[in-house]
This record gives sequence, structure tokens and C-alpha cells, in this order.
Amino acid sequence: MGHLRQRRILVAIAGGIAAYKGAELVRLLKKQGADVRVILSRGAREFITPLTMQALSGEPVHTELLDESAEAGMGHIELARWADLLVIAPATADVIARLAHGRADDLMTTAALATAAPVAVAPAMNQQMWANAATQENLILLTQRGIQIIGPDQGEQACGDVGPGRLLEPAQILQALQSRFSSRQLDNKKVVITAGPTVEAIDPVRFLSNHSSGKMGYALARACAEAGAEVTLISGPVHLSPPDRVRLLSVTSAIEMHDASIQEADGADLFIGAAAVADFRVSNPAREKIKKNAQPDLTLTLVENPDVIAAVCQLARRPTLVVGFAAETSDLLSHAREKRVKKGLDLVIANDVSDPHTSFGSDQNAVHLIGALSEQHLALASKQVIAEKIVSILAERLSEPAAASS
Repeated sequence: MGHLRQRRILVAIAGGIAAYKGAELVRLLKKQGADVRVILSRGAREFITPLTMQALSGEPVHTELLDESAEAGMGHIELARWADLLVIAPATADVIARLAHGRADDLMTTAALATAAPVAVAPAMNQQMWANAATQENLILLTQRGIQIIGPDQGEQACGDVGPGRLLEPAQILQALQSRFSSRQLDNKKVVITAGPTVEAIDPVRFLSNHSSGKMGYALARACAEAGAEVTLISGPVHLSPPDRVRLLSVTSAIEMHDASIQEADGADLFIGAAAVADFRVSNPAREKIKKNAQPDLTLTLVENPDVIAAVCQLARRPTLVVGFAAETSDLLSHAREKRVKKGLDLVIANDVSDPHTSFGSDQNAVHLIGALSEQHLALASKQVIAEKIVSILAERLSEPAAASS
């Protein structure tokens, strides 16, 4: 079930006799380990009930654009942000036309317009409607915007016609969706990623740390593994399960993360420093618990920790591409640009942790990728979608060594 396990798949079912196949698609996605939520259009509810889809998905079914019970009536935006992938199956000629022209007049098309996740469309319609020039032009527009078109199949149709326009079988749609998450762009590449916080002891029961959850680093590790890389994830203490096909090295302190990074990054193709490494540690941690009454005016003497990512940049066999993160609360871009130059990074990924949508621990992120010659913004989306986009960009840079420092 590898490529779809724990993926957030939003399945939108449009009105048409092929809507019944949407139920089987949801069942197959759940069997693959995906988290599935369902949108039913008004037309689809004439063919299949919300109760059926709720039973198959295990989640409430979404039917209305404005739902007072969902995030103060903004449920469509939450759905759009939640998804790692939106698939519309079946997609009628009407839905395709509305998507092509940017309409947002129901929950389905609004979610499609509002999501930063990839969108896939599985057409289903009469063979003459499929062949119509307007439909074909609309499909060209969608393809140019990066929307995946899955099918259609040929054969006998419900209306009695024979020809192209049949919805592909759910197993075929599933296979096409799986292929989206298996780019193999990093085949035979060695990738090292740091993630999570570090913990610096004050005494055996107290410590200095930060709010990093590790979610972004773990999402990057998963995306790199699914792109074919040999991935080593060096992680501070987090409450996350390691992704499949990823080698996990658990560390606690900044010193431990530094030592592991130096060892693992030597000769790697890609190093991504996504961890929030503590800048300072206590110079002499107490061997026993410090008693409150014994030291009412306690003073901690701090010393600077080694700079993990700067040290990686100084390796004799430096990784081909070294990427760092800049989590800032003000002057995001200027601080990130300064960090890239100061540490000698090929690329820095900047995110604003003062924004509640992109703060430590959130499931979404929005980032700026800053190189020496170019900058790129990735709009708010789930961290897994952001990770996959970052990995795709980094894979392209790795394939063009001359551009690696741009």
C-alpha cells in the first residue's frame, strides 16, 4: 500500500450514472491506507447516498458549499487545505467546463480552485459529448494547468452508444493515482535529512528545547523515499512514526545531531537541515535534580552549540546540494537570504512560524525557496504537498549540477 498510505485523498463525485464507481474507488483507497474524505455534488446524490459514502470512507460526507457547522462556514477552505490530492471521479462534461473556466459555484469546483494540492480528473460522459470540440478544448486547458486527466475508457455506455467516454474502472484510476506519488526522481541518490528539535539538559529532569514537531522533516523524508532515494533521517525527540523505507537515527542533543550529520552527510547527494537545532546548551548540566529551595537565584551559564548545517557545508566531500531552513517570526526573506550566504547554503527554505497556519506543529506550510539567483514561493498547502514540491525542485537541481547553486 506504500504510495497512498496516510495520504489525504479528497474524492469528489459528480452527477452521472458512473457515480456508483466512486464508491468502489473510495473503498480501494481506504484499503491502500489512505485517509479519504468525500464530496458529493447534488447530481451525485441522485445516484448514490451520503450514507453509503460515509460508511465507506469513515468520515462525514461533504455536500454543501456553505456549511455553518464547519469552521464557521468555511469548510470548503479547510477541505482544500487538508487534501494531498483531489480526484474528481466521475467528472462530467459540465464539471470539466466549469473547472476550465475557473468557476466556483459549488463545493466541488470551489475546493478545486482553492486547493494547492494536485488535482486529477476522471471524465465520464456520452461519447458525442466527449468528442465535442468544446470538451476537448476544456481538457487542453486543464492539462496545461497541470491537472491530470485519467481516462476515459471506450465501450458500451449507459445510453446505448458505443465509444470513448466511459469512466475507467476504479482499479485503473487507483493505479493512475499511485503513479503520482512514485516519481523516482531521486533514484540512486543518497539523502540525509535532519528533523525535529534538540533537547539540551539542565539536570536529569529539566531541559531547554523548542516547539518543533518534526512534521516538515518527516514529510520531506517520506517524499524523498518515494522518489527513490536512499534516505537517512536524523531526528530529535518527536511523536511521529518514521516513514517507510527510511533509515532513522534518533538523537537528543545538538552535539549528537552534529556528530551524526557529519558522519552521514559525507559524500551524500543531498543534505536537508530541517531540524530546529538549539543554538545554546547549558555548560555544566547538573548530575542530580536541582532543588528549588537549594538555589533560589539559579543562574544558567550557556555555551554556543556547533552549527550543524554550516559544518556540513565545510566537509571535504560536501553533499552536492545543501539545503537549510529558516524559521522566522519577522523580516522573513531578508533573514533567510542572510542565512543562506552566511552558512554557505545552496538553498534556504524560509517559513513564517508566527503565522498560525504555518507555526510549529501545524499540518500546513507555505515556504519561500531562496537560491543565489532565483526565488520561488510555494503557497499554503499540507506539509506533505509542500514536501513533494520541494523534492521535485531539488531533484531537478541535482540533475543539472551547474544550476545547483542557483
